Amino acid sequence: MADYNTMRSVAGARATQIDEGLRAHMSKVYGTMSVGMLITFAVAWAVGTNAAMLSVLFTGVLRWVVMFLPLVMVFAFGAAINRLSAAGAQLFFYVFSAAMGLSIAWIFAVYTGFSIAQVFLVTSIAFAALSLYGYTTKKDISGWGSFLIMGVIGLLLVSVINIFLGSPMVSFAISAIGVLIFAGLTAFDTQNIKNTYIAHAAHGDQEWLAKSAIMGALNLYLNFINMFMMLLNLLGNRE
Repeated sequence: MADYNTMRSVAGARATQIDEGLRAHMSKVYGTMSVGMLITFAVAWAVGTNAAMLSVLFTGVLRWVVMFLPLVMVFAFGAAINRLSAAGAQLFFYVFSAAMGLSIAWIFAVYTGFSIAQVFLVTSIAFAALSLYGYTTKKDISGWGSFLIMGVIGLLLVSVINIFLGSPMVSFAISAIGVLIFAGLTAFDTQNIKNTYIAHAAHGDQEWLAKSAIMGALNLYLNFINMFMMLLNLLGNRE
């Protein structure tokens, strides 16, 4: 009986330690994501409200560089994450956030400021609810992953094609379907971040956990940005 009580005490202490660590880990994820969002929208506003800068960045070849730089950086980040330190990964994420700000700066020249703020609020509320669901649900939604990733790849391909077609109907369909896909990814990624921490917390590899938090922040950040841009296309009022 004494051994059983001891085992229960040890198990309880370990569970408490993981719970505290998980809260700290999720705070790191959301905190890093929030700083990235702040950088993105600060850069986007600074550039998007400056007609001279917009005309330089979104003209000629430089336009394509600005548009596709964040995509290239995401792939580069995924390839380099194991070779970077936690501090290096965090710096890379913030530089990426600034690059994303450049790529979406045009929204401040196309949409009204009130409309951008309104859609940002709607996105924030939806994101918070979806992330909370992913964190608290007892249902295993890991099966969503492959389906949602296939959806993202399909959206990316169709979006690139529509750059040249310029079809409003295709753009509307991309946005409508995209909102659903990134909504699902928000819940999926949140649960995955939580489960990954629980699975590796006992190993005590703080450097790995720190980089895992940054990668989690990147995934949630991308979900938010994509939902925001697609909702803006659906709901935004143009200048």
